[in-house]
Amino acid sequence: MTVSSTNKQILSPIHQQALAQAEAPAYRFSGVAVSYQTLQQQVIALTQQFNQIGLKSGDRLACIAHNCPQLLQLYWACVDSGILFCPISPRFAPQQIIELMQCHNYQHYWLEASQLSDSCLVDALQKRPQLTVVPLDFNQLSKKAQQTIDPDAAVNAILTSGSSGTPKAAAHSLANHMASAAGSSELITLAAEDSWLLSLPLFHIGGLAILNRCALAGACVVFEDKNLSLAEQLIRDSVSHLSLVSAQLQQLLNPDSESDAGCNPENDCLAQVKAMLLGGGAISANLLAELSKRDIKAYTSYGMTEMGSQITTGIARTDGSSGKLLSGRELKIIDGEIWLKGECLFLGYLAEDGFNLPLDKDGWFYSKDLGHFDANGNLCIDGRADNMFISGGENIQPEEIEAALKLHPLISDAIVFPVADAKFGTLPAATLKLNESKLNNSSANQPLEAELTEFLADKIARFKRPRQYYPWPEVSSAGIKVVRKQVIAAVNIAK
Repeated sequence: MTVSSTNKQILSPIHQQALAQAEAPAYRFSGVAVSYQTLQQQVIALTQQFNQIGLKSGDRLACIAHNCPQLLQLYWACVDSGILFCPISPRFAPQQIIELMQCHNYQHYWLEASQLSDSCLVDALQKRPQLTVVPLDFNQLSKKAQQTIDPDAAVNAILTSGSSGTPKAAAHSLANHMASAAGSSELITLAAEDSWLLSLPLFHIGGLAILNRCALAGACVVFEDKNLSLAEQLIRDSVSHLSLVSAQLQQLLNPDSESDAGCNPENDCLAQVKAMLLGGGAISANLLAELSKRDIKAYTSYGMTEMGSQITTGIARTDGSSGKLLSGRELKIIDGEIWLKGECLFLGYLAEDGFNLPLDKDGWFYSKDLGHFDANGNLCIDGRADNMFISGGENIQPEEIEAALKLHPLISDAIVFPVADAKFGTLPAATLKLNESKLNNSSANQPLEAELTEFLADKIARFKRPRQYYPWPEVSSAGIKVVRKQVIAAVNIAK
């Protein structure tokens, strides 16, 4: 489908900030700050290079890179030029990258310098003459006047997690991102003097959301410094906002050993932190208590690529609830299934010559997520509709069982899946990822099936308890999410 434009022209947020606070830091890399004025000049220089190369509005530029300042500059240059910024994780195998580019019609690509040493990837790309490398000089600066843009035009395409089949590419406009950031700011205040640690990859919607939030607020994006521990960087760069999963927070507050650099009373790395957005499921009571002692506001959220990141947000709770609906979003639950619409809703999945936006007749998007509202009006996610299976005539939702298993102190992650059974059709089984730090301090190894059966007795119904347990397989991931089908396939191969 074709997305209509309002023809309303605006300045990109980074240009607005360059006019309002030219010397304020736009991003910080390896401890060095770069101002909004310099970022503006870097971005304008890139747009001029795009023109010289022959890239035009509507072209799709695959950017194969880990987080780096060049990737941030490319995003804003694409916003200015009408070119689709299409980041791809370098963790994908070369053949997967080629297939993704061909599937989504990415005809141009840029490689981060570190990826140029990957001879397999470079050779694979060079063997496809229809794919054109885009050489760019990131040292150039330009003082040419900035151009206005249409906020409703597509600016990026983010690959979905791809839990089944080839990942789709979800396209967004700057207007989508602005609405997402506005809703986020209702609970998580972000000001010009603040800084947000870019701990999520830019090929993930959560990472891209940080760039947009900071640019709109005039705040500073802080790139991770791999030469420092997280605790050391929080102190050096005076990070005020950060996004973490439970395991990272655990390591920060309770390091595994004395040699690990975590927070401590003498050197509290969280002293200047104003807000923390937590992901990865329910947060333990112990961790929340530690944050409460430090008077740090911690939030959890439900979000998805197609809605530009956050949909609901609330104060972090041990029950794993995801808070209340933010403005600019609409959400309804029908038969336990979540449907969405609103200002944040994406333009559609990339098709050969446009976008495919799958909506029902009333304009609602089916998320395939299951959920309900609790007594306080907080959204609780119950799992994915496409993960459910039937055992002996009973519906089994794997996420419910996984949440119960992860309450065990020795289990850091779990995936539940069906195994064939002559009597019941299928029975639930589970693969367990153990908490190595706690194993080292424990005389026990992997919990025995009998122990887990007893542990789950008061948490889930008897027919939902796994009948078999398997060790967590060695699998690589191209994103920040565990791909269920990849893990399950590895377990089945190893059985």
